[in-house]
Amino acid sequence: MTAYRERDTIVVLIPQRMSKTDEQTFVRDMVERVLAREARALPPRGDEALIARAHDLAAAYLAPALDHMPEPSGVSWVTNQQQRWGSCTPSTRLIRLSHRLQPMPAWVVDYVLLHELAHLVEPSHSDRFWRLVGRYPAAEKAKGYLEGYLAGQGLQADDSDVD
Repeated sequence: MTAYRERDTIVVLIPQRMSKTDEQTFVRDMVERVLAREARALPPRGDEALIARAHDLAAAYLAPALDHMPEPSGVSWVTNQQQRWGSCTPSTRLIRLSHRLQPMPAWVVDYVLLHELAHLVEPSHSDRFWRLVGRYPAAEKAKGYLEGYLAGQGLQADDSDVD
C-alpha cells in the first residue's frame, strides 16, 4: 500500500482484497498524507505563515544560543527586491523576503529567513552573525543552491544578495 504524486494526480495503490469501505477510508487517509507531506516541503505562502515560520526558526536555532528569542515586528513577502533574496531593518525589526524565493524549496527559504532573523541580533556580517546562521543545518547547502540558481541565470552571487 502506497501513495505518490504523478504530475497532477495522486496515485494510491491498494490490495485488491480490500473492502470498498476500507478502500474509501484508506484512500482518503493516504491522499491527506501526500498533501501534508507536500505542504511541509513548500515555503510559507502568506505573510502570517511566514511570521509563524520565523518564530519557529528563531526558537529552534537562535534562542538556544542566546539569552532571548529574536522577534521581528513583521515579516512579509515583497515584490520590489530584484537584487536581494531578503532584507532586515534592525531598527524597525522588519524582515522582507523577495517573492523570487516562493518557488524554491522550503529549506532555502528557511535559510534566508534565519539569515534575516540573525540580523536582529547582529546587524553586520560579523563572525558572531555567521556562527548564528551556521546553527541552521542546511545553511551551506542553501547558500550553494542560491549561488547555483544565480549562476544558472548568468549572474554571480555576492554578500549583498542576502542582507
